[in-house]
Amino acid sequence: MNIIRNIKGSKDLLPSDVCNWQALESAIHNFTKKFGYKEIRTPIFEESSLFERGVGADTDIVNKEMYSWMDQGNKSLTLRPELTAPVVRAYIQHELGKLNPINKLYYLGPLFRRERPQKGRQRQFHQFGVEVFGSPFPEQDAEVILMAYSLLKSLGLNQINLEINTIGSQDNRAEYISILQNILNDYRTHLSSLDQQRLDKNPLRLFDSKDPKCIELLEDKAPTMYKYISKDDREHFSSVCTMLDALSIPYVHNERLVRGLDYYTHTTFEITSKSLGSQDAICGGGRYDGLVEQLGGPVTPAIGFAAGIERIMLALDTDFAGESIDIFIVAMGSEAIQFGMQIAQELRLKYNLVVVVETLQRSLRSQMREANRLSAKYCIIIGQDEINKATMMVKNMQDGSQDDINKSDIINYFINK
Repeated sequence: MNIIRNIKGSKDLLPSDVCNWQALESAIHNFTKKFGYKEIRTPIFEESSLFERGVGADTDIVNKEMYSWMDQGNKSLTLRPELTAPVVRAYIQHELGKLNPINKLYYLGPLFRRERPQKGRQRQFHQFGVEVFGSPFPEQDAEVILMAYSLLKSLGLNQINLEINTIGSQDNRAEYISILQNILNDYRTHLSSLDQQRLDKNPLRLFDSKDPKCIELLEDKAPTMYKYISKDDREHFSSVCTMLDALSIPYVHNERLVRGLDYYTHTTFEITSKSLGSQDAICGGGRYDGLVEQLGGPVTPAIGFAAGIERIMLALDTDFAGESIDIFIVAMGSEAIQFGMQIAQELRLKYNLVVVVETLQRSLRSQMREANRLSAKYCIIIGQDEINKATMMVKNMQDGSQDDINKSDIINYFINK
């Protein structure tokens, strides 16, 4: 009989992996709360039109990568390929803007895109991100960038680089796109068929191209959008840079940085890690002041970012947290196991300790080996002799010392441990 395996582009997280994931997730939750952000959780599937309208009908995500289907009510549904649009949908639907003038939110969860699996890029992947609704000011841009950069540094990622840019308003963009198309149309034969489609439908996607010929053509012939933004947009961006300087956040102004989704406006940024190789992006974001209105809500300025959890794990390339327990109960015989379970439950409830009880009825040597594997701080050894004498031995696994403790005193023994 053939073994059923996981779907291509998905990955099982085994207990040894989950230990690291939980430590990273805990660090993220603690970090965001320090900035006053609150978690939001949205369903993993939405109406397909949400992403078609929000992400952009001409993007690769919508055209080629979404997992979509028709449900029994003849409605097109999609597993979420990104999380900004769902968070915006929730913001509009629940009228969060009426509850608070500014909403600072963060999320952590799985996403789905049918793209070619590779290192750090799966068809089911996970992202952490923040979204802020309500502030149009550069101070908010600076705070969001500060959060992204500081979080990665706090996790131990030292070889990271921050690039920032501004792509101005939608009006500036329309003028620039027209100029870009006029220039590049004379060189369309130098472009791949995919990049020719991008030139016709959304020329800004060309800046995401990995084709060396396209990259070289853009560097040689294409002006940067930064040259076409308004005076107000330049002043906004200049203020963001001034604040980052004051916060001692190092950055590079990359005039060719264009985020890959249609809803971005004004400030954009990306953080890369040298340890990830050619696919080096680990985090990216920017302003999307028109998206709330575009999806049916009131005019609302907004900014956010998203970071890939798998990519953070790859960049860290180390155990985030070792597997360890407080107490391992070595129990010899069924009566000892039953008694050990009673003690373990009392210790868990009274002191919130992590206690493991032997249930395989292995030898003393095997159980002690298991206690070492789990990095137990203490062992409580219970056999028939210990039950008869109403005493048991407690071994400190760190210094090797041992104490014989009366059965009635075993719980209180750990009061200060």
